[in-house]
Formats: sequence, C-alpha cells, structure tokens
Amino acid sequence: MFRYLIRRVLWALLLFLVITFVTFVIFFMGPQDPARAQCGGDQASRSCLVLVTQKLGLDKPMYVQYWRFLKSLVWHHSLGHSYAQGQDLNGTVIDAARETASLVFGGAILWMLIGLTVGVYSALRPRSLLDRTAMIFVLIGVSAHPIWLGLIFEYFFGVKWKITPIANYANFFGAIPGSGEPGGPWQWFYHLILPWCTFAILFAALYVRMIRANVMETLNEDYVRTARAKGAPEGRVLRSHVLRNALLPVVTMLGMDIGLALGGAIFTETVYNLPGLGNTAILAVSNYDLTVVQGVVIFATLSIIVFNLLVDILYAWIDPRIRLT
Repeated sequence: MFRYLIRRVLWALLLFLVITFVTFVIFFMGPQDPARAQCGGDQASRSCLVLVTQKLGLDKPMYVQYWRFLKSLVWHHSLGHSYAQGQDLNGTVIDAARETASLVFGGAILWMLIGLTVGVYSALRPRSLLDRTAMIFVLIGVSAHPIWLGLIFEYFFGVKWKITPIANYANFFGAIPGSGEPGGPWQWFYHLILPWCTFAILFAALYVRMIRANVMETLNEDYVRTARAKGAPEGRVLRSHVLRNALLPVVTMLGMDIGLALGGAIFTETVYNLPGLGNTAILAVSNYDLTVVQGVVIFATLSIIVFNLLVDILYAWIDPRIRLT
C-alpha cells in the first residue's frame, strides 16, 4: 500500500507541474499586457510601463517568470495578482470556489442517492414498470442540456408555482452585512434546491444505468449463488456480496465525474446566477482579466488532482488487488 501511495503521489506531482506549466505558457502568450493594465490601459505613460514591467519581472525570460510563479504558488500559496482589479486572487477564487463546491458536492450527493436507489431496484426487478420508467428517465437525463433544464425548473418551480427562488446564492454562515441578501443554513439550502436538481439529473441518469448493469452482472456471479445456497438472508447477500463488488467501478467513476462536474458547473451557475468559479471566469474573460482566468484554472486543476488522488487511495483500500497494478 505504501509503494502504491508513493507512485500515486509522484504521478500527481508530475501532473501538477505539467498542467501549471502549460497553463502558464498559454496565458504568458495571451494578448493581455499586465503592465499596461496596471498603468491605466491605453493611456499609460512610457515611464509607468517601464517601471511596472521591471517591478513585475515581465522583462525576464519565460522560464524565469514561470519559476517565480511556481515558487509563489507552492511556498506562498498565492494564485497570483489581478492586474486589472489590483488585488490578490486568493480571496476572489476561494470565495467563488465555496459556491461551486456547494453546488458540486450537493449535486453529487443527490445524484448518488438517486443512482443507487433507482439503479439497485431496477436491477432487482428487470423489465418491471419501475425499470422501464427508470430507462425513460435515463434517456431524458442524458439528452437534456443543463441550461434548458434550469430554465424549465425556474419557470415551473420559481415563477409559476413560486416554490423556490429562481436565482442568487445565500451564504451558509449568515447574511453578509450590506449585501441585502438572505443568509443562514436554511436559506442556503433553499436557494440551492433547484441548482442541485438541475446539476444532478445528467449524472444521476448515467449512474442509474451503470449501477443497474453492474448489479445485474454481479447477481449472476458464482459467489452470490453460493451465498444463497448456504441460506444467507437476501438482505445480507445484497449488502455484503452484491453491492460491495458492484459499486467498485462507481468509486472510480465518481472521482472522474467530480472533476468533470467542476467544469460543467458553469452552465448551472449561469442559469441561476451563482457566483461560482464558472461565472468568475466568464466575467474575467469579458473584462480581459486573464490572470483571474489563470487563477481559476490552476485552482480547479489542483482540486481535481487532489480529489482524484484521494479516490485512488480509497479504491486501493476497498480493493487490495488494485495495488498490484
């Protein structure tokens, strides 16, 4: 297990270096001039441009700038500095990440609950009314786009029936003074019901289909038939033999899907006006503030690497055979 852990950590570090380098090069070659942005745009004086260029180290070679960027990221935990806004990116990105994390992990819990419940019952009763209804749900969930679903949910649940809010985000720890917006755990939950449902439908449809197929395949294994032949209760067979083995691929898929969800959350955030990472990146692009986009990309990349590393370790702990591969 220790050697497996070392291999995964080294691979994560290599991936981190490659992605940060590629991201830095892309934004290094971008059209934005940080010195001109700090000096007031097109009206910047030559003396200001020269002074800021030397101060920021923009007159250095690219590899020197990358080393300074990497050193600041690793040792000082700094994502950089917004040249257009004149402020550090850590606060901006972390505030946006809090909203995105609320959406993604709340949606993940919802789609896992739906996927497990509907998928297992569909596998235990194939070709039943529940099974056929679940397959229709899968077809709709895979085909529908989050923006279309969000608009439909907003119209019916928010506008027509007035059950839930149709936009904005409420702070979990209480209302922010001067914002004029509600806060607290209940308001946080109340404002995220529709985004969670919209976000979870696509993944829930995929998980229902995958869990159904895995459970049906596992039910035909020899060890399941042996357990039943020995007189084991059906509930124990399902918990200890069927679900434990059928859900192993789900753990791996969940780790990959969390990463995809971080990128896909942009559509749901746009529909419901959630100030997450996706909306922050869109606003930064519209304002030509590419350093903010770079900070969002780096933070999302680090989150995906760390989460996938934790999932790999969890998967190796559940199934010892994976440590030998």
